[in-house]
Amino acid sequence: MSSTTAEPIQVPPEIDAEMTPAVRVFVASLIDRIQKLEARLALSPQNSSLPPSSQHPHAKPPRKKKKGPKKKRGGQPGHPRHQRELIPTEDCTRVEPLKPDVCRRCAEKLTGDDPEPLRHQVWELPEIKPSVTEYQLHRLPCACCGETTCAQLPEGVPCGQSGPRLIAFSGLLMAYFRQSKRRTAMFLQDLLGQPCCPSLTVKMENQVAAALESPYEELREALADQPQVHMDESPTKEADQKAWLWTAVSPLFAVFGIFPSRAATAIGHLLGEAYAGIVNCDRAKMYWRIKHLQWCWAHLERDFQALIDHPDRQVKRLGHDLMRQHKLVFQHWWDHRSRKISRKTFQDRMVPVRAAVDGLLLRGIFSGNKRLMGMCNELYDHREWLWTFVDQEGVEPHCCPHLRLGFGGGKSGVANDAVDRRVAAFRVLFLWMRGRG
Repeated sequence: MSSTTAEPIQVPPEIDAEMTPAVRVFVASLIDRIQKLEARLALSPQNSSLPPSSQHPHAKPPRKKKKGPKKKRGGQPGHPRHQRELIPTEDCTRVEPLKPDVCRRCAEKLTGDDPEPLRHQVWELPEIKPSVTEYQLHRLPCACCGETTCAQLPEGVPCGQSGPRLIAFSGLLMAYFRQSKRRTAMFLQDLLGQPCCPSLTVKMENQVAAALESPYEELREALADQPQVHMDESPTKEADQKAWLWTAVSPLFAVFGIFPSRAATAIGHLLGEAYAGIVNCDRAKMYWRIKHLQWCWAHLERDFQALIDHPDRQVKRLGHDLMRQHKLVFQHWWDHRSRKISRKTFQDRMVPVRAAVDGLLLRGIFSGNKRLMGMCNELYDHREWLWTFVDQEGVEPHCCPHLRLGFGGGKSGVANDAVDRRVAAFRVLFLWMRGRG
């Protein structure tokens, strides 16, 4: 979506003629500063890496009105019916046969059975009551020596008052469903009847993190053997220090990691130093150490939109031309994904698109416009990373949507060690995603 931008500031010729060289340099510096500030004000989630939460919902540009008659809300006439299917009768908790007593017309008494009665099923939550097991540890004296011996808890029984299912459920609430510690404690206490306080949720979260350490490391090591991984990173905070949340998503599981910097060392820690697969990512240079990349075309859409929103007409025109090719890329890709066209037809259709993009990038390189030259030169020099999804089957042209699940977790409502909190959250999140995948 394009935004309204001001025309470039130009000094009128009659004023410019009256300025001294020193004043002219000073005015030029002020104009340059104003243009940079205006460019910052024009940034939005649609043309930059700003998160969607940074934009007020009422500040978004109005949606384009669709052509044709206005539809009413809700289901449209003739749409396919969607309803919950009945489960088998034997799987129901309780079955209640209902028979009429008398005829609805003449009031005669009725008997017999209906071989195919109408079935109506009602789903309901069971009464939730915590299961409490009391272990009475007897201490008995020895009749021979007088020494007393106390019984031991059975194997698998925790020393604390929280069982493994309660601990796992609390961790899931705080990690995957992003509930604060206070809300988690309130949910457990008010809805489940489980006595709880925010400090207890902290303890249970730390127990979850410790329990998941071994499978987390196992999955992190397995990333090195994946043929394709989607990666992204986002700034966050750990206590008072800036940190970076890294996400690596494979077809079967996702792994999150927190690192003190955005340096490429994080990639080596997650994927291994000798990773030979393909990485879907943005154009950040720390990924360049990996030889096989697929640059995300969703990120490129933001870059092209930034060109469209630029006040310079030359930049704006190239942005529109690149955006048209971007739409063709995804049009052909979704036709291929939906099996409307074969792989061979898809590759044939992409030949003129690739040629058109190369020509547009060359136009930007030789335009003499600083706003275009750097970006177009970088894209052209590494243009093979734009088309990996065309040359190799199974590669996506954009980053996996699961990348955003771990971002924007926010604070959890209690003064806890931030590193332990986020480590627990991301270990639960990765394990939950693995189970759903």
